Amino acid sequence: MRFFSWSFLILAALLCMPVKAVPLMDLVDIEGIRPNQLVGYGLVVGLDGTGDKNQVKFTSQSVVNMVKQFGINLPPNIDPKLKNAAAVMVTASIPPSYGPGQTVDVTVSSLGDAKSLRGGQLLMTPLVGVDGETYALAQGALVVGGLNAQGNSGSSVAINSANAGRVPNGATVERAIPTDFAERKEITLNIREPSFQTATKIVDAINAKFGAGIATALNGTRIALQAPTAANQRTSFVAMLEGLEVQTGRARPKVVFNSRTGTVVVSEGVRVKAAAVSHGTLTVTINETAQVSQPGAFSRGQTAVVPNSDVNVNQEANAMFKWPEGASLDSIINTVNSLGATPDDVMSILQALEQAGALNAELIVI
Repeated sequence: MRFFSWSFLILAALLCMPVKAVPLMDLVDIEGIRPNQLVGYGLVVGLDGTGDKNQVKFTSQSVVNMVKQFGINLPPNIDPKLKNAAAVMVTASIPPSYGPGQTVDVTVSSLGDAKSLRGGQLLMTPLVGVDGETYALAQGALVVGGLNAQGNSGSSVAINSANAGRVPNGATVERAIPTDFAERKEITLNIREPSFQTATKIVDAINAKFGAGIATALNGTRIALQAPTAANQRTSFVAMLEGLEVQTGRARPKVVFNSRTGTVVVSEGVRVKAAAVSHGTLTVTINETAQVSQPGAFSRGQTAVVPNSDVNVNQEANAMFKWPEGASLDSIINTVNSLGATPDDVMSILQALEQAGALNAELIVI
């Protein structure tokens, strides 16, 4: 009797244990609060003979236009043959609410046929938004992680990419990007992984903390919040939302394939129905050899080269494996490994299981 009572108490304690919650800001994005992308065209100088070649005409034209601004006029139809300059595209992402004077990192990528940007200096480059307005100015020394070296014999060594680099804190914000966050009557939360269960739990958690009717679920992705109109009060309200912990709904398991690299990622929770799997490999090997046909002496024949083809077909006879109902991820991996399958074979097997309706996961190919 005492054992039964202790078992009942342990079972009750396990059932009453709360589900692990996560911060709200890990689940949602606030509409109107997002980074903004900027882009610009510029020149990198100071390269050690690894810049654009003469075939890249826009680099020479850019240099001519630049020196004109300093009062240097080159004769017409003169093409300056430069090896220490390269035309580049400069990109940056400005975090939300950044103002004038703050700095961000920029990425510099070669636009022409430069061999390397290592050791280069980015000249002042305006960075514009999608509206064509200039919001930042970029300039500074490049940090290039790649290396490219070539000898006179034509042999070369390349480590990563030397045609792109970064300028830490290389762009200074000159104009704040306008946002209507403070002017909206409501604050809208966008759930990163759409789920009706998660949306309902977020609404319940917000209403339990701030009062009924504050949060309303519009669908499985968007949640509308009644927020203060004053800027200071609205900022405090969002700060309290960031510290709110919410229980998440069940997410559908995913299997992600990368067809370029052969990478397969299987998330936790993937299960299969009862199914039998057999995966074989058909290999066709063709060997071409050349045989010399030598005529006999005094036969007036000619020596000829006769091709000889050897074709072999080999089909592996792999056994059929059976998965029980509700097999877990460990069972799937152990069974697939016992087949000696490659990542490409794994993709074929899981795709076939999904087509047969035996895989309760979402297949994503990237």
